[in-house]
Amino acid sequence: MKRLIIKRLLQLIPMLIGMSFVSFIIIQSSPGDYFAQMKMNPEISPETIESMRTSFGLDRPILVQYFLWLKNMCKLDFGVSFAYHIPVKTLIKFRLKNTICLAIFSLFMSWIIAVPLAVIAGYKEGTFFDKLLSMCAYFSISLPSFFVALLFVYFISKTNLLPIGGTRSIFEVDASTIMVFKDYMKHLLVPGLVLCLVNVGGLFRLMKNNFIETFNTPFILAAWARGVSRNSVIFKHTLRNALNPMFTILGMEIGSLLNGAALTEIICGWPGMGSLVLEAVLSHDLYLVMGSLVISGFLLVLGNLIGDILIAFFDPRIRIS
Repeated sequence: MKRLIIKRLLQLIPMLIGMSFVSFIIIQSSPGDYFAQMKMNPEISPETIESMRTSFGLDRPILVQYFLWLKNMCKLDFGVSFAYHIPVKTLIKFRLKNTICLAIFSLFMSWIIAVPLAVIAGYKEGTFFDKLLSMCAYFSISLPSFFVALLFVYFISKTNLLPIGGTRSIFEVDASTIMVFKDYMKHLLVPGLVLCLVNVGGLFRLMKNNFIETFNTPFILAAWARGVSRNSVIFKHTLRNALNPMFTILGMEIGSLLNGAALTEIICGWPGMGSLVLEAVLSHDLYLVMGSLVISGFLLVLGNLIGDILIAFFDPRIRIS
């Protein structure tokens, strides 16, 4: 297991360097930049704009800019945001916490809902209950996240059941930790439920297919023949083996949720990494884009590594090999 973790972490270094190099060249080769937009403001002189470009190191060749940025990045210095005028690391630290909380909440809710329903539908394959759940799963898969987010925001705005936008409504100095946590969770519910509803259908389909495939294997038939109890056959033998392929998907789910929640965050007003990256790309905020890409790539590899570790933990055959 230690060799697996060390190998993956070592593979992370060239992957991040290659990804950052390609991204840096593409961004810098695209027409215009953040300071080109400032030329439209007559109150800012061209000398001031050129001075700002020089202070950020944008007057140098692209390769020199990249290697200077890479050198600082190795020190965990991602530069200063053009738009916010504060260190990129500070911006990412605040937004990353919100995105990770959103991803964990939606992933937890999706698995809690999808896995039990998939086990029931797989065990009762072909029944009305199975067909009803499968229809709901197809409905979930076909819905785009932005459309579901719009529906949720419209419904919440009409009913005022939950707060929309931001992360908190309580700003009292003497507010207790429990009060702040409850308020944070209320704001998290809307974007979290949107992502949960969009992802639960795919997880249900995959888990159901894995359960049915495992349930029809010869070793399950042998367990029935030995007189093993129904609960033991379903949960100990079938479910445990059916979950193994799902842990690989778990790693990809973590990465996709962290990188694919941009529209949901923007529509629901959740201040996370997705909305931050979109704002940075639209405004050509170079260092903010690069810092966000590096963090997103690292989290994607980390998610896949977590999936591999979970597979090895639940499947002794992987540990032995």
